[in-house]
Amino acid sequence: MRLLVLGGTRFLGWAAAAEAVRRGHEVVCAARGVAGAVPEGARLVVVDRDREDGLAPLVGERFDAVVDVATISHPWVRRALDALGEGAGHWTFISSISAYADFSTPPTGTGDRVLAPRAEHGDRPLTDPGLYGAVKVASEEAVRAAVGDRAFVVRAGLISGPGDEHDRFGYWVNRFSRGGRAVVPDADHLIQHVDVRDLAAWVVTAAEQGTTGTFDGVGPAVPLLDLLDGVREVAGGGAEPVLVPEQALVDLGVRPWAGPQSLPLWLTPPHRYMGARDAGPALAAGLEPRPLADTVAGAMEREVELGLDRQPRGAGLTPDEERAVLAAVDAT
Repeated sequence: MRLLVLGGTRFLGWAAAAEAVRRGHEVVCAARGVAGAVPEGARLVVVDRDREDGLAPLVGERFDAVVDVATISHPWVRRALDALGEGAGHWTFISSISAYADFSTPPTGTGDRVLAPRAEHGDRPLTDPGLYGAVKVASEEAVRAAVGDRAFVVRAGLISGPGDEHDRFGYWVNRFSRGGRAVVPDADHLIQHVDVRDLAAWVVTAAEQGTTGTFDGVGPAVPLLDLLDGVREVAGGGAEPVLVPEQALVDLGVRPWAGPQSLPLWLTPPHRYMGARDAGPALAAGLEPRPLADTVAGAMEREVELGLDRQPRGAGLTPDEERAVLAAVDAT
């Protein structure tokens, strides 16, 4: 199989390219080439997706399958489809569960209501919290319109494992490995993640087998505290979880989910069911989640690479912030 990865120099794009090379496929990665190197065995074609003619170096090439990991850019997706869609046998677009419009009620499947599409380009850090999901919806629509029943749309959830750039899953691996009293949200909601290597393997398998349709790219949902207990056991360090009521965390200025001064993966009522998507269809279609211990080990590799004591992090509490929360809890 001749596979094109639009990206391929970081996280999921890199993992998909590496997996395809491992299976013996011919892999081309189209990227600027500034975020990192492509996997050994893949070929880099330098492109600039910000330009209308930025994919010109690929003109005339044909691929059995294309994987597009464009993050927040409908123009990138449209240009790729215009240039390559007609000749591609299979087209994977990595979307996001952020495409859904409502996380306050239990989900029913990929037919759930999505955000109004916005055919725009966005850059991180985002100042408009709704833009990411809305751009994904517009991009999904463009993919389906251009390649029809050759489309494999993956609405990915929280992606974990090596190379993670968002600090959420890795925060807990890091924190528990350092031991001591660790602030943990006393929350009973479900949460789910998918290891980047498992998601990448599924994407390559889908291209090999011609799998199409729209799927939530998520692992099985588990109670948040069960997941954190599992991470703590694997990470070692002997950390002592200190369960703090959700309202107390809110009152102390701790943020949910992500970002500075946060407890990652904790979901408050407006987003309570974001980690409760049905993994069944993805599992039936070939997604194979690995044991939690493997994901924790991969996340720890990334944490060590970046520095266990680094500050600031993209998400989580600093040691000083955690001490302040513990002091407030102890004083009550």
